[in-house]
Amino acid sequence: MSLISIIASPNLNKPSLAEGILIGDKHYSEVYLAIDSSIVPEERLSPTPSMLDGLDLETETDLRILGCELIQSAGILLRLPQVAMATAQVLFHRFFYSKSFIKHNFEIVAMACINLASKIEESPRRVRDVLNVFHHLKQSRDKRRSRTPLTLDQNYINTKSQVIKAERRILKELGFCVHVKHPHKIVVMYLQVLECEKNQTLVQTAWNYMNDALRTNVFVRFEAETIACACIYLAARALQIPLPTDPHWYLLFGGTEEDISDICITTLKLYSRKKPNYEQLEREVEKKRLLLDEAKQKSKGLNPNGTPALTGTEGFSPASKPCSPREVKVEDNSPVTKVQKEYEERQPVSKIPPNGINKDTKETFQNGQKHSQSRSSSRSRSPHRQITSRCSHSGTYSSHSSPSPRQHKGHRSPLLSHLKAEHRSSETSRHSIKRRRSRSRSRSVSQERGRDRDRDHQKRKHEHSSSSSSRGHHRDRQERSRSREHGQRSKHHSRSHSSHVHSRHRR
Repeated sequence: MSLISIIASPNLNKPSLAEGILIGDKHYSEVYLAIDSSIVPEERLSPTPSMLDGLDLETETDLRILGCELIQSAGILLRLPQVAMATAQVLFHRFFYSKSFIKHNFEIVAMACINLASKIEESPRRVRDVLNVFHHLKQSRDKRRSRTPLTLDQNYINTKSQVIKAERRILKELGFCVHVKHPHKIVVMYLQVLECEKNQTLVQTAWNYMNDALRTNVFVRFEAETIACACIYLAARALQIPLPTDPHWYLLFGGTEEDISDICITTLKLYSRKKPNYEQLEREVEKKRLLLDEAKQKSKGLNPNGTPALTGTEGFSPASKPCSPREVKVEDNSPVTKVQKEYEERQPVSKIPPNGINKDTKETFQNGQKHSQSRSSSRSRSPHRQITSRCSHSGTYSSHSSPSPRQHKGHRSPLLSHLKAEHRSSETSRHSIKRRRSRSRSRSVSQERGRDRDRDHQKRKHEHSSSSSSRGHHRDRQERSRSREHGQRSKHHSRSHSSHVHSRHRR
């Protein structure tokens, strides 16, 4: 038994989802594909997913009409058969009854629909050709701009990948049920039954009404036989051609008066609508998309830019910025400042003056600066050294340099000089604190290194002493063995000498 059962008869009842298919010990849901399942049920027609996202019905209708017009124009430029263009427009309507216009770009979906329909109707076109045609249609809307060919850049690659992904998404949302029953052949067959097939004007008018009805939602609401009857009815009324009325001719083909009148009214409303404006619709959709994104961010507790939103003032408070002298300082009772104050109270009071420089060091610094200035002036007066001698220790021009243009304009205000003096004193205090911290760190590091050196020296001494003691013991043993061997040799020599003397005496 296959997993996909294609049921063509609409009289068969749809199997319940709870039954499924038993494979082994597990139940799997069955994929149900049928011709009648392409009709959208009434509960899904209103409200649509786009209306749930905040888009009004008129804007959604304009977007549907504009998307179908794009598909029709692109199909003509791509030289596709009318059946392929009709299939693409029906797929476009079906998809946007499952998804929203705000979350999906209708132009990308239109490209994917015409690309998929060309494969279904066995007239495939390349994705590159589809992109070129839609690019040409976009330029033709703006008559002020000059027409240029599509550039093969990163934007082209991104658009191509979006079209391919949109095609897969359409297949997924429609459950691969992409079969469309078109009423084109049915119109000709019904006119043959009514013996009006020789009236080419009637046939062509009914065909035109049917192609225009593709821009509406009648192809996802009614059967193909009912749509064919409505197109013939409209064409006969427009050309004033009488058709059988006793009984009505459409009752022979299974049509009802209510359905035919609904299709006729929906199609005729299409001609009374204004032509949709592409730019205005894009702005409306973009506005709704931004509102939807903001609502999502708020539901997640985030700001519109993605940063976390603070619900209360008692939470995290960032560090306060240095205020100007004119502003009155306000006590900050945040937990961060309380911890910082407690830490500062625990630290020992330093004996360094507020500006960070002692009187003696200040005098030596000034003397050294004067000495460097006199030494720089006594050197050779090359252009480079003249420029460098103008610069002081802080990087600004010294007092004997040429005055700045601001000094020529007027005298400096005392408030500005006071602020600059305070700024310099704060900078010097910061630098002195940084120097003291770096010195304390370097001292601690040097002390640690000295301790490590002492430990290494003691280890080396111990190893040397142990090795020297072992060498001394080895030398003593060697000397003892040598003395023993020498004593043995001397004893042996004395014995041999005495024996030799004794033998001489005997002789």
